Amino acid sequence: MTHATPTSLDHLFRPTSVAILGASDDPTRISGRPVRYLIEGGFKGPIYPVNPNRQTVQGLKAYASLADVPTVPDVALLAVPAGLTEAAVKECIAKGVRGAVIFSAGYAESGEEGLAIQQRIADIAREGGLRLLGPNCLGIFNPQIGFFGTFTQSLDREMPKAGPLGIISQSGAYGSHIAYLARRRGIGINYWITTGNEADVDVAEALEWMAGQPDVKVIMAYVEGVRDGARFRAALELARKNRKPIVMMKVGRSEVGAKAASSHTASLAGSDAIYDALFRQYGVHRAATTEEQIDVAYACARGIFPKGNRLGVVTLSGGAGVLISDSAEKHGLDVAPMPLAAQQKLKALLPFASVENPVDTTAQALNDMNLLAKNMEVILEDGGYDALLGFFSTVPNTRTLSGPLKKAIADGCSRFPDRLIAMAMIGDEDVVRAYEESGFLVFEDSDRAVLALAALTRFARAFDDVEDVPRVAAAAPIGEGAMSEFAAKELLGKAGIPFLDERLVTAADAAGSAADGIGYPVVMKIVSPDIEHKTEIGGVLVGLADRQAVTEGFATLMARAAQHRPDASIEGVLVAPMAKKGVETIIGVSRDPVFGPAVMFGLGGVHVEVLKDVTFRLAPFGRAEALRMIDDIRGRALLAGVRGAPASDVEALADLLVSISQFAAAHHDDIETIDLNPVLAFPKGQGVVALDALVVPRRGA
Repeated sequence: MTHATPTSLDHLFRPTSVAILGASDDPTRISGRPVRYLIEGGFKGPIYPVNPNRQTVQGLKAYASLADVPTVPDVALLAVPAGLTEAAVKECIAKGVRGAVIFSAGYAESGEEGLAIQQRIADIAREGGLRLLGPNCLGIFNPQIGFFGTFTQSLDREMPKAGPLGIISQSGAYGSHIAYLARRRGIGINYWITTGNEADVDVAEALEWMAGQPDVKVIMAYVEGVRDGARFRAALELARKNRKPIVMMKVGRSEVGAKAASSHTASLAGSDAIYDALFRQYGVHRAATTEEQIDVAYACARGIFPKGNRLGVVTLSGGAGVLISDSAEKHGLDVAPMPLAAQQKLKALLPFASVENPVDTTAQALNDMNLLAKNMEVILEDGGYDALLGFFSTVPNTRTLSGPLKKAIADGCSRFPDRLIAMAMIGDEDVVRAYEESGFLVFEDSDRAVLALAALTRFARAFDDVEDVPRVAAAAPIGEGAMSEFAAKELLGKAGIPFLDERLVTAADAAGSAADGIGYPVVMKIVSPDIEHKTEIGGVLVGLADRQAVTEGFATLMARAAQHRPDASIEGVLVAPMAKKGVETIIGVSRDPVFGPAVMFGLGGVHVEVLKDVTFRLAPFGRAEALRMIDDIRGRALLAGVRGAPASDVEALADLLVSISQFAAAHHDDIETIDLNPVLAFPKGQGVVALDALVVPRRGA
């Protein structure tokens, strides 16, 4: 496993001493809660309350100023009003404190004036070597050492226990919410951080730090927007290489939601399609609901990731088996039938059972729990399933059957510690905890269980499919001037993008000679950097069958250009062969303001114009990712060949996608958009070709 190198966040997460500026003697106040939590949490280092009006704070010696504190604290919690924050930051710098947490609000989230104040404080801290968390955040905690640098009321009744989970949230309230739910679900938390306005420490840096920690097995994150796209992407890459699942709540899908996110954190929400692409690319699970986020993180904490998607199902109810099968199909799991020999074994054990899969034992299995144990053993051993889901309804909660049932299930699964075993059941908290302690995942709802198991299979694929993509060096800028189709093709052709054998001509006779050399019929297009949409002015002629038609076509195109765009600079006319038939696709590049160039792929025509059947990946990427990208589109079957049509050259399509991703990465800062439309995919082994190309340089980069 690869771990991140030590960073300046280490002391924020693992301080040996803490000062609280503005500390209150009242443990219910915002400025008093951190003191109380540090005491109750059993923080092992010195705690220094700073309050010039008191001798003691909550039983601890108080200090009139930070300068009076006898040692240099690792971290200072700034529980002071916004107007006093700048002075407090300067005190921290003068004292030599390494990190400060700013709780107060009223900065970037409140408008331009607040943003200016926040930036000034951040500049002061940066110049003084002080790391800042916040402002407008709920802080940070690490239960392993009893460090609770927060005022969240969610700790009021009970402190969280240490465990495999790391939580990062830009929203303090939501971060507290999921930490509380995780605690109720029995998931321990080793690190928790809320980044607020991110004047300094942001979600990308926090994610990168947690991705490198050996005591973090799963990361939950709440994100509204990202500023440092490159670091965020690097953090996701590190987490995947370290086999750490990330369960992400990225909000702002809708236009209204995106605006709310921007006003809440003053950060850039970005394009939701690009975030989706980013998460697919790095194997991040994007949760649609809080319940789903908790369920998937809970399942990940077990640390078993099925290598395949075959799901065995054992149930006391035939109806539940149907319900689970429907859910499995929806979420991409395969409820494959048991091998015939295994079915015969089960039938001998339970003559009245349905033994194909789902295996319906009926209630007769409860009369002899040894039969149930043997049943589950056969399913796992002979069925070869990657995961097993048992539906037992309320039986585990009965006084007479709960213990024997749990023992039977445990006995039946004991030889398969590498398999993921989940229960869909209802039980009191102590019953559920007993099943969990025996190694089982427990869900009240079978659909939630199936969704979580499916997420774990996708994590396993993502961890195993890590592809080393060589870094692409920046290329010489292409300039800011508009680019004609011919110039775009000349540029992209050098990058390995396949085009037809085309000729640029500036006279009618030259057009005829070019067509003679190419072979008839031909296509002719007006070439101008000022005319992007040639068809709108009649600037494209197709199916020209002889030299006379070509020479006349040249005159026609020049006349139309002069009539419709007299201001346009005309480079000439492009003469090209008519392309043979193929499946029409579209490939493009757009520049995301946060993450840079993203490559788009989809089927052409109605599929892109009406159905929006496209997918994205961030550049650059390798061949395996390109093939996964092609598999993403809903119309993928058309490339496999339908109604007798041959399969398309998907391998060549993947090569083109890799080439355009490398080109886009090399021109990270000077390309705004690229369109290759259409790109024809010919039958397998015959390659692909782009018929048209548009490159729009980024101006004012």
